[in-house]
Amino acid sequence: MIIVIKPKTPKDEIEKIKRKMEELGSEVIEYVGENYNVLGLIGDTSSIDPDLIQANRNVEKLMYVQEPYKKANRLLHPKNTVVTVNGRKIGGNEFTIIAGPCSVEGEKQITGIAEDIKDAGAKFLRGGAYKPRTSPYSFQGMKKEGLELLKRARKKTGLPIVTELMSVDLIDEFVENVDVIQIGARNMQNFDLLKAVGKTDKPILLKRGMSATIEELLMSAEYIMAEGNEKVILCERGIRTFEKYTRNTLDLSAIPIIKKFSHLPVIVDPSHASGLWWLVEPLAKAALSVGADGLMVEVHNDPANAKCDGKQSIKPEGFKRMVKSLKEIAKIEGKVI
Repeated sequence: MIIVIKPKTPKDEIEKIKRKMEELGSEVIEYVGENYNVLGLIGDTSSIDPDLIQANRNVEKLMYVQEPYKKANRLLHPKNTVVTVNGRKIGGNEFTIIAGPCSVEGEKQITGIAEDIKDAGAKFLRGGAYKPRTSPYSFQGMKKEGLELLKRARKKTGLPIVTELMSVDLIDEFVENVDVIQIGARNMQNFDLLKAVGKTDKPILLKRGMSATIEELLMSAEYIMAEGNEKVILCERGIRTFEKYTRNTLDLSAIPIIKKFSHLPVIVDPSHASGLWWLVEPLAKAALSVGADGLMVEVHNDPANAKCDGKQSIKPEGFKRMVKSLKEIAKIEGKVI
């Protein structure tokens, strides 16, 4: 339920309405716009009489939120959310590029790639320390040592680090050491993990599950936000369809749809979507054109010998060419890289 307050309503009158709604058992979210105030009611609103609300002379109108997600809903937060990490923005007029290898394999590897992507225009370094793999026999990551190497690369380049959290047990370690905590596609509906990161103050990059609907993605974001953490970045990384040529099918329509119904920033992962290095650039350009707020791209100095996902990784020189091309498109779209 949304209460739209009339323009120029005194603050004390708005506070009276808020207190009344809280007394009736609702959590109240206030959004202050340029010309109006909006009060979003979350929780059980069955005890609230809509006629009494509309009888208040300070109420412009009453609206109902049909979607099950509330805090992620644009109706409750009309202005786009911009997540700021160490002075770097994701959202707004920024087109932010996160890049790096699928997994950390050594200090020389991760530091060298970090330097290359920074020079090309990336704003964040990604790298897997703890790796969720389909096969238990595949490389599972360097774990704690990998996290330490990411920190060294950050110290040398200044790039904030993004890496995936897989277990509630590691939250304290990630909160202390990581700039953006990634929740991967396989954990998108791990609700205990979502609630746990929701209790932190760290930005959360939430990837869409491989068979998840858009509404399910937004509901997972709601789990995080319901615990108090509203620094959520959504990531479209392709969904599973009957097509086998690509690793997944990139759902570009998801970006404008999410933008219509939610205020949260959305980035695209063309590497996992395609699974093929030569498709990364055209999909990245398409993502920018349909309104994405950024990219997450896999870059490796030696893809042929990568321990993980070499087939979908582009080389540093290819990444540099791609960013140069994206900057030209960004000018047309009114974005800044």
